[in-house]
Amino acid sequence: MSRDSLKRFVQGDLASLRVVLGLAVIWAIFQLQNDRFLSAENLTNLMLQITAIGLISVGVVYVLLLGEIDLSVGAVSGLAAAVMAVLNVKHGWNPYLAIAAAIAVGLAIGVLQGFLFSRFGVPSFVVTLAGLLAWQGALLQVLGSTGTINLTDPKITGLANTFYSATVGWIFCAIVIAVFATVVLAGHRRRVAAGLEGEGVASLGLRIGLLAAIAIAVVAILNSDRGVPLALLILLAFVVGMEYVAKRTRFGRHVYAVGGNAEAARRAGIPVNRVRVAVFGIAGSMAAIGGVMAASRLLAVNQGSGGSELLLLAIAGPVIAGTSLFGGRGAVWTALLGALVIGSISNGMDLLALSSAVKFMVTGGVLLIAVLIDAIARKERQAAGRV
Repeated sequence: MSRDSLKRFVQGDLASLRVVLGLAVIWAIFQLQNDRFLSAENLTNLMLQITAIGLISVGVVYVLLLGEIDLSVGAVSGLAAAVMAVLNVKHGWNPYLAIAAAIAVGLAIGVLQGFLFSRFGVPSFVVTLAGLLAWQGALLQVLGSTGTINLTDPKITGLANTFYSATVGWIFCAIVIAVFATVVLAGHRRRVAAGLEGEGVASLGLRIGLLAAIAIAVVAILNSDRGVPLALLILLAFVVGMEYVAKRTRFGRHVYAVGGNAEAARRAGIPVNRVRVAVFGIAGSMAAIGGVMAASRLLAVNQGSGGSELLLLAIAGPVIAGTSLFGGRGAVWTALLGALVIGSISNGMDLLALSSAVKFMVTGGVLLIAVLIDAIARKERQAAGRV
């Protein structure tokens, strides 16, 4: 690694590389402890396990980009799943309408909390902490005396339990590689047309080749077990779509601007409060989608849905993967990378039959290390005269 690259690594510009290296170390350690860890069956299970957390983390990333926090996403995911289950099972609603209603509930909750935070200046920590308690109570109210509702509609349960054939998997792989190559080359041409320095042919080829190698390896592993799961495709679709919104749209640029310096953004004419409300609406919607996927995988909704360590994992993942707690820095891709890291640690410790106490302590330690690295990188950037 060159001196310049090492400096960028320390300052956090190469956070994704840091996470990938850490993930490789984690996988190597667990594989040495249990040779089932990198089996096709366990890696497929890992993909299913991280879907709900990854989807919720996509919304959390947007909130973190503002330099804020949402402590209610876990409770919102549970409540939304309960709304879907009650409407579908007890009231006979069409499954797609029930899912749409669940997402609408998450959106409404997010918009409400964003409005209270931005309009009255109440810290987001306080608003969403109150929401965490309120929506947990709403979950119990919606479920009523039943306590647990089993899901049987194949359109709902199929979201997390549908696997595609090897042929379809390879078709998806080819599409992903082709789309990525098209986007990369189009971006290169735009830079050259604008008179900016473009990447070299070797660099472009390396990026495309690396993505192709990863895609082929993932599909090959999944096809050797049950096939490519629909749940993974849903997660990737949301990650790619929301990454595009964050990096390629005016709204995304406004989110970064508000997170970097809200007052400067306001003076530049950016509707700060409107951006904040929209971001919390996104977080609520993604929490609901994650709750639906979690219910689909577990085939049920109960009083513990959205509880336990879900909130911790959904927030810890993006932070571990490089999204700054201080706002203005990060990417939606960190939701996927963070979910992989958190999910791998949890999955590996389950294979080793470690206690919940150990799992919580290890996950908390990893989160603390990530926060410390983020703080150190921020000080390095400040010392270098960078934002």
